[in-house]
Amino acid sequence: NQFYSGSLFQRTNDYARQDLNSDNQVSERDINDRLAGTRVVPSGGGGWNYDWVRKINYFFDNYRACEDDFEDYKQLVGEAHFFRALIFSQLVEKFGDVVWYDHVLKEDAPEIQAPRMPRNEVIDKVLADLDSAALYLTPDRYDDGKKINKWTALALQSKIALTEGTWEKYHAGGPFAVSNANPDKYLNKAVEAAQAVMNLGNFTLYSTGNTESDYWRLFILRDFSSTSEVLFWKQYSKELEIMNHRQVGLQYPYGYGVTKSFADAYLCTDGDPISVSPLFAGYDTIADEMQNRDPRFSQTIFTPDAPWQIQSNDTNTFNVLYVNLFTEDKNSSGTGYSQRKHYNPDLSTLDLAGEEEPWIIYRFAEVLLNFAEAKAELGSITQSDLDISVNLLRERVGMTHLMLGSITTDPDWDFPTLSPIINEIRRERRVEMSVEQLRWFDIARWAAADELIVGKRPIGMKVSENYFGTIIQLPVNEEGFVDVFQLALPDGYQFNINRDYLDPIPSDQLTLNPSLGQNPGW
Repeated sequence: NQFYSGSLFQRTNDYARQDLNSDNQVSERDINDRLAGTRVVPSGGGGWNYDWVRKINYFFDNYRACEDDFEDYKQLVGEAHFFRALIFSQLVEKFGDVVWYDHVLKEDAPEIQAPRMPRNEVIDKVLADLDSAALYLTPDRYDDGKKINKWTALALQSKIALTEGTWEKYHAGGPFAVSNANPDKYLNKAVEAAQAVMNLGNFTLYSTGNTESDYWRLFILRDFSSTSEVLFWKQYSKELEIMNHRQVGLQYPYGYGVTKSFADAYLCTDGDPISVSPLFAGYDTIADEMQNRDPRFSQTIFTPDAPWQIQSNDTNTFNVLYVNLFTEDKNSSGTGYSQRKHYNPDLSTLDLAGEEEPWIIYRFAEVLLNFAEAKAELGSITQSDLDISVNLLRERVGMTHLMLGSITTDPDWDFPTLSPIINEIRRERRVEMSVEQLRWFDIARWAAADELIVGKRPIGMKVSENYFGTIIQLPVNEEGFVDVFQLALPDGYQFNINRDYLDPIPSDQLTLNPSLGQNPGW
């Protein structure tokens, strides 16, 4: 049970700010030190923590002493394999090569001085753990989706395999290149795991047929017990004092906002990008900007007519998020774009002492995107593949299908040297999985900071009298868009592509075990 209640799923109570370490989101008050390139080697801590490793290995060292029939407790063994895979995959995400331990060490064990194992060898062990997890875990929806089952393990496997395959492909030849790289091996594993979940037929995207609200509504449901899109979720309880502050964080942004580059990623309803579509109405007001756009735009980013507070069936549509923009007011967003996704305007759910809003950890949409991306990276994607993955996501919101043979060229593609289909699948992933704490890890595995981060500053909406009545003195760029860090970062983010993709090994760990070695650039 402690593995479920811990912080192993990389979720914090700060649910309003899951993409602050990326190009999706920014705080006018704080500059992310990774993106700015200002991190230093910590003296201790820094995420190099093997406490959870020891805890899970204690189980593996001792569970065979159980005298019951294995069938009676194999679910627990499957859970242990799942959690060990999760623990090590997160260490690899942070540090690359790590030390692999699969048993509890005594204080004088020589393995304490072991060097780090290459990341792909660790990932091989992680994927093997997930194979075992899938073998032992129940195929049924366990505890209404609040406990992991076979399909949760395969969903995680598709994610980890996709991560390793793309890391090896896009970091080849650089300081983070992997020895004996074999990206296709992992990409094929990602396809295999994702297809197993997809072929089961038990999981579908949440939809009531309302293309204008279903995507937003999914994230404000109060219970996911019977939601077929949600593979695994976390329940909160005031009675058990397990709470979060999601609604407060979203209702009162305190300078946090999503970026223009993120808003620009949304296609127009004709399926074309805003750079070429005649349907794009321009930036003069947020109402103009949201016209004829992928409905996920207005279901993720607040628009002035979206309900902000609902109490006793009275709706406040006079949205103070826009009235108080760029002020010291707690309602102000630093970019002008305020996050709506995850926010429930029903004030009966708002509690400053702590809330019970549930949280999705794995959902079927991510599995579909893992499948599509892996197939595209392998060069084997077909229209049929798109129709059972990306186009299901588009159908939910009433968007035009992605057609493999007729992708409109976007002169503003983030990755002009890559194929149109890879660009569009990456766009779809950014839009569909926004503010779910995946964007940084996508940037890292694609080695994409040089295109998306280096030398850039986060930009907000266009400043217009239509919002404020009077011109407010703001840092703006030459085109009139809010330039959040114009003074603080005159040369933009100084992310170091030869250093900052991985975290440094803390200095105290290097003193304790010099054979660990330091990561590149530190």
